[in-house]
Amino acid sequence: MSKNKFETNAIRNQLERSQNLEHSVPMYLTSSFVFEDAEDMRASFAEEKERNIYSRYSNPNSNEFVDKVCQMEGAEAGFAFASGMAAVFSTFASLLDSGDHIVAARNIFGSTHSLFTNFLPKWNISHSYFKIDELDTIESLITPKTKILYAESPTNPGVDIVDLEALGVIAKKHNLILIIDNCFASPYLQQPIKFGADLVIHSGTKLMDGQGRVLAGITVGSKDLIEKIYRFSRITGPALSPFNAWVISKSLETLAVRVDRHCENALKLAEFLEGHKKVNWVRYPFLKSHPKYEIAKKQMKAGGCVVAFEVKGGLDAGQKFFDSIKLLSLSANLGDSRSIVTHPASTTHSKLSIEERAETGITDGMVRVSVGLEHIDDIIRDIHQALK
Repeated sequence: MSKNKFETNAIRNQLERSQNLEHSVPMYLTSSFVFEDAEDMRASFAEEKERNIYSRYSNPNSNEFVDKVCQMEGAEAGFAFASGMAAVFSTFASLLDSGDHIVAARNIFGSTHSLFTNFLPKWNISHSYFKIDELDTIESLITPKTKILYAESPTNPGVDIVDLEALGVIAKKHNLILIIDNCFASPYLQQPIKFGADLVIHSGTKLMDGQGRVLAGITVGSKDLIEKIYRFSRITGPALSPFNAWVISKSLETLAVRVDRHCENALKLAEFLEGHKKVNWVRYPFLKSHPKYEIAKKQMKAGGCVVAFEVKGGLDAGQKFFDSIKLLSLSANLGDSRSIVTHPASTTHSKLSIEERAETGITDGMVRVSVGLEHIDDIIRDIHQALK
C-alpha cells in the first residue's frame, strides 16, 4: 500500500508507460489480445500466467480503474461493471444460492428493491428488511439461510445514515457477508471496509465520473469474494467498456477536489433551506439537526453532495417547484458537476407503492438535490425563486 495521500494516489497510481512513454494513460480500445505462440495462448487460458486475454475478462483500462478504487477503499481486489446496477446484481448473483436469504436496510435504491422483490425470488432467494433506526432488530431477522447483510449509507434518496460499525459487529458475529453501497459518499469521504464491510459497491456513474458522461459500476473487497464475482462476471459479461473505464479512471484524479466543492456547496444549501418558510424539513448528514449527525461525523469526512427536503403543500407544491426551476437540471442522475433536482416519488422510486415509499420516508413533496459545482449563490437563488 502506498504511503502517499489519497489525492496523490488518485493521480499517480496508473498503468506503466508503454514504449511510447506517454504522460497520460492511453485508451486500449481492443476486444481481444494476441499471443506470442501456441504455448503462450495455452498457458494464458489455463491461467498459469496473469495477462489480458479478452476485454470481457480484463483490459488495461479497467484494470487501472479497479486498482485505483481498491487503493482508495483499502480493498484487496475488485471488478468493474457496465453500470452500478450491473455491479449490484452480479455481486448478489455470484454469491447467493437457491434458498439463501438476505437481510437488508429498508432504505435502498428503488432498482435494488425491485431486484430483491421481483427477480431474486425467481431463484428462491428471499430477503428481510430492517429499519435503519432499529438496528437492534437485525439479529431477529437472521436465519440459518442468511448469507448477506446489506445497506446503503448515506441512503437514496433521503440521505439517512446507517451505523456501519454496528453492522460490522453484527455481520462478524453471525458470519455474514457485509456489503455496503458507498455511492453517495464515494471512497474519498468514507471507506466502509474500515468498519467491517467485506464488499463495497459503487455506481461509478455518479461522483466517480462526476460529469454525467458515462455509465460504470464497481465492486471491491476481499480477494476470495471478488474471485467468485469475477468468475460469474467473466461468463455472464457485464464488464465495463475500456473507453468508459478510461474516462472514469481519469475522473478519479480530480475526485477529491470536486467532492470538496460538492460538500461545501451542499452544506450551504442545506443551511439556507433549513430556515426557509416554504420547507417542512431538510436532511443533510453534516447538518447538526440530522438525527444521525454524530454517526455521520464518525464515519464520513464530509456530508456528500445530496440534500433532501420537503416542500410545504405536498404534490401540487412540489410540481410547481420543479416547473419553476430555471438553472438547475431536472434529471434522475446525481454526483454531476451540474446541480440536479429530482422528484423521487415520481422518478427513481416511482415503482414503489405509496405504502412502501412511506416506509422509507419518501413523501410526495420530497425533493432530492444533487448539489453541483456552480457558484453556490446561483444555486441558492434558483431554488429560492422556485420555492417562491
